[in-house]
Amino acid sequence: MGQKALGRSLNWQPAGDGVWINLREVSGIAFGLYLGGAAGDTYTLQEAKDASGTGAQNLAVITEYHTNTGNGTDAWTRRTQAAAATVVTTATATQQAAVFEIEGTQLSDTYKYVKVTSTGAGTVSPMHRDLMTQRTPANLPAMGV
Repeated sequence: MGQKALGRSLNWQPAGDGVWINLREVSGIAFGLYLGGAAGDTYTLQEAKDASGTGAQNLAVITEYHTNTGNGTDAWTRRTQAAAATVVTTATATQQAAVFEIEGTQLSDTYKYVKVTSTGAGTVSPMHRDLMTQRTPANLPAMGV
């Protein structure tokens, strides 16, 4: 039996709003965002040198993200913007869910951690992708250390 995606190609932290995530040993990270009730939200991306937030600063590299209702009834809609540290969803059902990705190479020199914070009640779910070392799920390192 082959290894499943968790540990081979991804690691996932369901509750990650405002949590520093280490990008060591991964190519990049995807952030899944959700706020139901057709309410808009603003999500801000920051980078830091360590898990305590040393040198924290906004990371203005988001040029593309995708949105949909989040309930599986519609396809993703690609949205583009000038490079920014924020993703802003509007108060419409078709923007309740959003996803954007960051490459590890987009971080400033000596910066290894990122976090996304919702200004409202939105959930943030970070997913490491393209793991450099494949492990069984029980042997995956914690994402924030």
